[in-house]
Amino acid sequence: MQTIFAQATARGKAGVAIIRVSGPDSGPICDLLVGQRPEPGQASLRFVRDVDGTVIDQALILYFEGPKSFTGEDVLELHLHGSIAVVRAVERLINGTGLARPAEAGEFTRRALMNDTLDLAQVEGLGDLIEAETEAQRKQAFAVFSGAVGEQTEHWRNQLLRAAGLIEATIDFVDEDVPIDVFPEVRQILSSVSADLSKEIEGSIVAERVRDGFEVAIIGAPNAGKSTLLNALAGREIAITSEIAGTTRDVIEARLDLKGLPVTFLDTAGLRDTEDAVEAIGVDRAISRAKAADLRVALVSGDWIDVPELDGLIDIRVGAKADLHGGEGVSGTTGEGVERLLSEISERLSHRVRTIGVTVSERQRSGMQRAMRELAEAERVLACEEPVELAAECLRAGVTALDSVIGRVDVDDILGEIFSRFCIGK
Repeated sequence: MQTIFAQATARGKAGVAIIRVSGPDSGPICDLLVGQRPEPGQASLRFVRDVDGTVIDQALILYFEGPKSFTGEDVLELHLHGSIAVVRAVERLINGTGLARPAEAGEFTRRALMNDTLDLAQVEGLGDLIEAETEAQRKQAFAVFSGAVGEQTEHWRNQLLRAAGLIEATIDFVDEDVPIDVFPEVRQILSSVSADLSKEIEGSIVAERVRDGFEVAIIGAPNAGKSTLLNALAGREIAITSEIAGTTRDVIEARLDLKGLPVTFLDTAGLRDTEDAVEAIGVDRAISRAKAADLRVALVSGDWIDVPELDGLIDIRVGAKADLHGGEGVSGTTGEGVERLLSEISERLSHRVRTIGVTVSERQRSGMQRAMRELAEAERVLACEEPVELAAECLRAGVTALDSVIGRVDVDDILGEIFSRFCIGK
């Protein structure tokens, strides 16, 4: 592979800027820029010089020999003063050596994948870690980046290989007496792995919400105080409020960090029967978004009407405009009951988060679902006493499905989509 380079830190003025170089010519580039390269893994303070010997900057230099580096290749890092002029000068100097080219978005991480220092699930976890905005997102992303998905799937994979080996032993010795009946153990393995996969798949849906954010819909009759409550939650005026019923026609969103969880609150149109065509569209959208939300909070007032489409879906009912009507309600105007409502929402969402596993993406979940289908077919074959070769083939297909989760197979067509989210320098 060609040697590549890029700024690994954000562009613009900063205290420190890091330029990363990866590839077979990282060492020679280091020698040209700072003199003799440091010992691998040892930091050294050096002057970075232009070709004519002019000092460009004094930098902390780190050099790693492959495969003991992030990319698995020889890697040079120059920790420079974070001046835009310094960074440009050093990039120009590296480019001028003719030994390296500018990196593309995500290319360092892509090389880590190709050199087996990261699996595909870890790559996705790294992307999520970079994008993490809340504590829950950070914890979840770091668990995936640390290899939790790979460890779990490797365990399941070994179990299925064990079951396939037992079945194939009966095929190999079909004309001889097999010392023990292997099928009870095979069925036990299939049942155990299927149960684990089912639990993981269910938890992955919640994990995906932690990554992308939960949605909480605020619903109620017109003029119930939904927009005022949303403004109070957001701490700013993002929704128009007035005494005129039906002011909100579309869904207005406010994204918050709720005790470490990413939550988007939705202010929806007031629910009522109306002959106004535009307002009717707003009501339909309100019902649709409320049904799709993770949690629904109903502000109940004297004008509240039951909506058949939301029967059994409302999670929290709270009195509207507590500043006017009293009781244990909520008021966006005075803030009464807001903290209590937020605590209840947080507790309900946190309870769901406790069920998550290590799988966080639709791609990973799809691989596990394919594996489950193959295991179910293998169990059916064994139960119906069909040729055991069919069960063995199902198990091999199940192993292949698990391999796709961590990128051992079927990755070329999705790499572009994954790395498109990465910045240059990562």
